[in-house]
Amino acid sequence: MATLSPSRQKALLRKYARNVKFLMMLVSVALIVYSLPKQAKFSYEIEKGRIWNQKDLVSPYNFAILKTQQEIDSDRKTALASVTPIYQLDAAIPQLQTEGFKTDLEVKWHTAGLNEGQKEKYILAGINLLKDVYERGVLSLNKKYQQTSENYPITILTNNIASDRNTIDLLTKERALTYANHVLSNRNDLDKAFLLDLLQNRIQPNLNYDDKLTTRLEREVLEGLSLTRGMVQKGEVIVAKGSVVNDEVYQKLQSYKIAFEDNARVNGDYRLVLLGQSLLVTIAITLLMVFLYLFRKDIYADNRLVSLILLVITAMLFTLSMAIKLQYNIYYIPYCIVPIIIRILFDTRLALNIHLLVVMIAGFFVPNSFEFAYFEITAGMVSIYSIKNLIRREQFLISALIITLTYFIAFIGISLIREGSFLTMDWVSFIPFVVSVSLTLLAYPLIYIFEKMFAITSDITLIELANTNNPLLREMAFIAPGTFQHSLQVANLAENAIYSIGGNALLVRAGALYHDIGKMENPLFFIENQTSGFNPHDKLPYEESAQIIIRHVRKGIEMAENAGLPQIVIDFIQTHHGDTRVDYFYQSFLKNFPEKIINENTFRYPGPVPFSKEGGVLMLADSVEAASRSLKEPDEKSISNLVDRIVKYKLDQNQLKDSNITLKDIETIKTIFKRMLMSIYHVRIDY
Repeated sequence: MATLSPSRQKALLRKYARNVKFLMMLVSVALIVYSLPKQAKFSYEIEKGRIWNQKDLVSPYNFAILKTQQEIDSDRKTALASVTPIYQLDAAIPQLQTEGFKTDLEVKWHTAGLNEGQKEKYILAGINLLKDVYERGVLSLNKKYQQTSENYPITILTNNIASDRNTIDLLTKERALTYANHVLSNRNDLDKAFLLDLLQNRIQPNLNYDDKLTTRLEREVLEGLSLTRGMVQKGEVIVAKGSVVNDEVYQKLQSYKIAFEDNARVNGDYRLVLLGQSLLVTIAITLLMVFLYLFRKDIYADNRLVSLILLVITAMLFTLSMAIKLQYNIYYIPYCIVPIIIRILFDTRLALNIHLLVVMIAGFFVPNSFEFAYFEITAGMVSIYSIKNLIRREQFLISALIITLTYFIAFIGISLIREGSFLTMDWVSFIPFVVSVSLTLLAYPLIYIFEKMFAITSDITLIELANTNNPLLREMAFIAPGTFQHSLQVANLAENAIYSIGGNALLVRAGALYHDIGKMENPLFFIENQTSGFNPHDKLPYEESAQIIIRHVRKGIEMAENAGLPQIVIDFIQTHHGDTRVDYFYQSFLKNFPEKIINENTFRYPGPVPFSKEGGVLMLADSVEAASRSLKEPDEKSISNLVDRIVKYKLDQNQLKDSNITLKDIETIKTIFKRMLMSIYHVRIDY
């Protein structure tokens, strides 16, 4: 089967990117709408052990009191114990195995060396044993029914006629062989070992467990169980004001809640209910996509990032829906985890926009919607603001403390509005908020997981990578100190340039620090690490020298992958030379061996050329910084000419064609490079 080239695959992805985006939106809306609860909201919060501070709750209609899950489980266990497993008698087995025994005996008789005149005696003994065994019944015990005892009662069906037995009166294959051994032990005229060897293959279960029929009987028994115990009559007081919500009252309230939701369920067309929810969710998701299109086109154009955002939103709303359906306290859910993840992976505006979207949708389905929205919007805003400049992981803990304080202040404010007194405030109700904040710390591993799943590198990861105490950078500083210093200078040049033209300064700095790590394999073959004046290239052919220089790219990629560096950083290693030639050795070869024909690719880097603005800036910074070291008398003119020449060469070689760098950006980059290089070499500028 023909396969598409990588370039063709990318072209197809670009061509159908919009269709894929719409499909992802549709799937997200469908999943959210599917998971959202469809029942009306119960207006009372129910908790065991609390004083009922509302007015007397009187039942407006008759409803049944539902059993607790423990009561239901107990009833189920008792009901299942009353069903005995069904075994079907296979009447054909005895005759089939008897004939098989005769055949086996005929085959093995002559090799056994026994008297021919005793054959009938052996046949008769074997047949009688098989008859006795199968008349008693042979079965395989089922571990499912051996919870309390090895043996258990069963029902045997013989031609649809049932009879009750116990497995203690029946035989397993092991018991049957033991019985045969006992019988044959009293027959001195027979070779017991010979007969037992024949019989062990002919004793098979003739009572077979009927799982399908047994399961059906168990299901019928369970379906017949009642899930209720008693009734609450219309006009009866369910719970009186000031009374304690004990187990009995709690179960009545839970039963009333379910009855209320069933009675209050929308009586219209269910499809129209789904349509209404779909419209609301679609508006919210569409507003998000409009926001991305207007203010974050880089994310909007990348379906991988869009899918991550939709996944986070869908997962949070699905979690909320499950909590409502399972009747958990909704404040246990770590809502702030969404804005934290989006803030760290993207930016503040997007995080706030998405958090408002999630809370807005959730507000339709949670009790006390306004209080819920106030709690979560304020906490979400605080979580975003508290990590605006996240540069250390421990800021997660600081953020968690600030979020907890925000919840606490909001909790006191809302409680005072409800109760009007500190004395009647239920401090235990604040525990779910503490749990929620604790679960928010899951953002830490989730960010790491999302980074790996969606090939995203967050700013905090880049900050960690750019730390010169990173093991790989420390190793380079020790093994190839000249390369390390070169990388630091390139990082400074590239960072300042990308900051001016617009781009990710942290990313280009991290890429610059690691772009030459491959030189650690043979550091002395690179001039910046040669301190003694000895140059190992003097003793090598030009082709071999060129290959050693080129190999530092491939080796750097290998070292980066082994160290677990993200692909976005590895891209800098792969592209910082593009597909240019190692011109020094190429020109030297042409000069010294004009008569020889050489493949130019021997002296050319494998590429590819940089495919991002950051990659293009790094390539220029690397070339300019390396070339500047060759200036004998660096001054304003020589530095300016050097920068212009290097940049022009890269443009002429089409090294920046995929970098999305404009001519205006090029001029800005050159200006910054010239100013910084003059500062590095302490060039005095004439005013």
